[in-house]
Amino acid sequence: MEERPVLPPDADAPFSRRRFPGLPSQIKHARRFVERLLATSPEAATATLLTSELATNAITHSASGRPGGKFEVTVRAASGWTRVEVRDLGGSELPQAQHKDPYDTSEHGRGLDLVEALATKWGTEPRADGLGLLVWFELTWDEGASLDSPGVRSG
Repeated sequence: MEERPVLPPDADAPFSRRRFPGLPSQIKHARRFVERLLATSPEAATATLLTSELATNAITHSASGRPGGKFEVTVRAASGWTRVEVRDLGGSELPQAQHKDPYDTSEHGRGLDLVEALATKWGTEPRADGLGLLVWFELTWDEGASLDSPGVRSG
């Protein structure tokens, strides 16, 4: 798959975007995509974990997980900040945190609770093309904590 960094005309943060087949085996590739782009960020591990949660939701709860489905991950980064977006093909419900009891031992339903707990901000919105949903999170950190500037390639 080709990764094409793009600088949108209305944003000052460069971004990289990659589309993945809607298969469980692709979640690890989505994680690696984010991990590579944010390798020098102190929040790389958190961004990778949260991306995994959103990608899993995309293929589990939307048409992205059906035969021929796909999902897309976009990473934007600037000094002390990153935003990761996962676009899916839509489902029957809007994603929302479950606020499960910490002692609940059920296997599913904690992904967005984790996103809510670890992200600076997160949200959902309909895709501009009307073909699904965009779920995103943002992470911020003190620039002094950074190992280097975020690893998003801008050219």
